Amino acid sequence: MSPSPTQSYEDKEKNPVVPDKLEASPDDVIINRFSFMGPVLSKLFASGVEARGVERVPEDQREKKNMWNNLLMWWSVNTVLTTLPIGVLGQEFFTLTLPHTIATIFCFAALGAVATSFIATLGPQTGLRTMIITRYSSGYVGCTIYSVLNILTQLGFSVVAVILGGQTLASINPGTLPLVAGVVIVGIGSLIPCFIGIDIIWSTTTSATRGWSLFIVMLFLLGLGGHAGFDINAQKEFEDKGKALSSDILSFGGIVFGSVAGWAPVAADYNCRLPANTPPIKIFALTFFGLFIPITFVEIVGAALMTITKPEYTDAFENGGTGRLLGQVLSPWKGGGKFILFLLAFSVIANNVPNTYSAALSIQSLGRPFAKIPRFFWTLVIFVAYTVAGGAGREHFSEILSNFLAILSYWTAFFIVIVAEEHFIFRRPGGRLGGYNLDDWDTPSRLPYGIAGILAGCFGVAGAVVGMAEVWYVGPIGVKAGAEFGADLGFELAAAFAGITYPVFRWLEIHYTGR
Repeated sequence: MSPSPTQSYEDKEKNPVVPDKLEASPDDVIINRFSFMGPVLSKLFASGVEARGVERVPEDQREKKNMWNNLLMWWSVNTVLTTLPIGVLGQEFFTLTLPHTIATIFCFAALGAVATSFIATLGPQTGLRTMIITRYSSGYVGCTIYSVLNILTQLGFSVVAVILGGQTLASINPGTLPLVAGVVIVGIGSLIPCFIGIDIIWSTTTSATRGWSLFIVMLFLLGLGGHAGFDINAQKEFEDKGKALSSDILSFGGIVFGSVAGWAPVAADYNCRLPANTPPIKIFALTFFGLFIPITFVEIVGAALMTITKPEYTDAFENGGTGRLLGQVLSPWKGGGKFILFLLAFSVIANNVPNTYSAALSIQSLGRPFAKIPRFFWTLVIFVAYTVAGGAGREHFSEILSNFLAILSYWTAFFIVIVAEEHFIFRRPGGRLGGYNLDDWDTPSRLPYGIAGILAGCFGVAGAVVGMAEVWYVGPIGVKAGAEFGADLGFELAAAFAGITYPVFRWLEIHYTGR
């Protein structure tokens, strides 16, 4: 008996079915599609290169993995150099004191971790990549829009990673390695595991040794910084008061939220091969702590380093950014310090690997013509794009980071809300739709039209526009909520506007279209 096209994942779990024949492997499908390259592709796949792209992973092709790998993966990709500068921004751009910076990091990182952890639970339940899941709320067209946004998001993260990694490599022996060469080196290091695929990504990012070794390196930075002298009141005379202070906290909070919730659009990509009966609460908890603990800790280390007031440290930051500051912090250890700087520079590869891998999947999610081209080819395209962009923007790291993360938080906020409301209101057992028709993931005629998701997304954009506070634009609500430069309420209003309108639009869409 073949699976019913309307059978939800809850039904399949209770009454599993046995298909008439096994689904053709992704390897065979791609080899047949590109028969003229068959021998080359066969050798690639035989050597371990992953063939599967955005295709759904059927229940009989799932793998049982150690659940703790979920925590280790997120721990590994966030206990890295890339996370440090986010904490630095609290003092660099918003003149917050260390206590206010730490409090903001804790609150907004927790919010972002909750959102991302929820998205992660959908991977085992559906067997789908994150962007494909959006087809069940926003239709084929809506999925295409989200995929474009996610491609830009992952490219932005990648640009930040390669610039910072290159910056740090160049600071090991100033004057010997051009910054652009450092950017290229880090980019190539990120490409290799993504080209091969998910198995090597799991093996490299779930290494407990790697995750803990970088955590210890962060402790070294904290200890050496403390030896140089943290001054908890270093920013006190510069910190704003009253309404201006709340503006700074909200604006910095949006950046912190974006640094954590930025993983939400890819969170299900790394769980879709887990068994469908994997307890969602376990996925949620392990993802939450795998994100929250390392991100808050590393960002706080970055914030603490900004309180060192010795001239050689402040000069290092002003002249070479975070990379040069780290070089100064590690300078008392001489050769040992340079070795640690080398480890930190290459740690960004672990952070950049999920960006590259998921960006390639998002290109495939744009539609069937893109999905027909093998995933590994798109990783090459992504690599070229972010390496070129990183080389071009290498002198403007802090500006790229602050503006990118703030804007990132806007669209991820309404994306998360729309997917969550579809899941808990309309797809819940006993809801209007009663589950996901998982066999329809690539059949536009059986998916929602997406009118509700697209309209709610437009309202989310409107909320972001009226609430945002950037250097180049401050929305009318952002102006009133803050002082001189406004307060960034972009992601909060984006989530609120989409959250209020989506259930209404979706109810109407189901009522009049039946899907």
